Amino acid sequence: MFNALFLKKNLIIAAVVAIAALSPVIVLLSAEATPSDAHAMPFTVVIDAGHGGIDGGVTGVKTGVKESDLNLSFSKTLKKYFLSAGFDVVTTRNTAAGLYGNASSSLKKTDMKNRKRIIEKAAPDIVISIHMNKYPLSSRRGAQVFYKQGDEEGKKFAACVQNKLNAMEQAPRECDELGGDYYILNVSPCPAIIAECGFLSNTDDEALLLTETYREELCYAIYKGTVLFLSSENSESANA
Repeated sequence: MFNALFLKKNLIIAAVVAIAALSPVIVLLSAEATPSDAHAMPFTVVIDAGHGGIDGGVTGVKTGVKESDLNLSFSKTLKKYFLSAGFDVVTTRNTAAGLYGNASSSLKKTDMKNRKRIIEKAAPDIVISIHMNKYPLSSRRGAQVFYKQGDEEGKKFAACVQNKLNAMEQAPRECDELGGDYYILNVSPCPAIIAECGFLSNTDDEALLLTETYREELCYAIYKGTVLFLSSENSESANA
């Protein structure tokens, strides 16, 4: 049973790596040509669109765009790439609303607990939480990946995604280790990252984040970095 399971995951990784080498347009077209048996045992990814509802997050310095809206838009684009490669995708938030339901108090706490429940129920292989950044120094820009303090697998995951983001032209940054109470990272039972897609306090980043072209490019980079991480983990398991 173990050998069969391992073989299926190997086949999926091979197919995903092959797809990841192609352009975003070809990825979407390839979804129709993927053999049905390649979907027999997909990896599961949870994509978490941060904030929502009355919690709009940070806002654009020029346009006033809400982080929560951008998070949802980027999450939907990222989901498209994973689905095209045969992943099982679970999202925490699919609308502009928050996840606090009819709660009359402690809305943020209720929202985060509901995200935790979704993650636990999905039992994912990886978790990606999408956010937008802000900083007092307006010149600070670029996409940045964070992982939980002391989590070596999370660190590898973050590094793989950051490397693909740094291959883009826009302000490369280093992946950072996050300590403290970063709820999604702390409650995830698997490697997890927070992908801060850019700084809404920087007008250049803000303008890029509002374009479909840049959103597609950045989400594709996150997707490729994730595939790189999973393929490297699979190789290590095979050699253990």
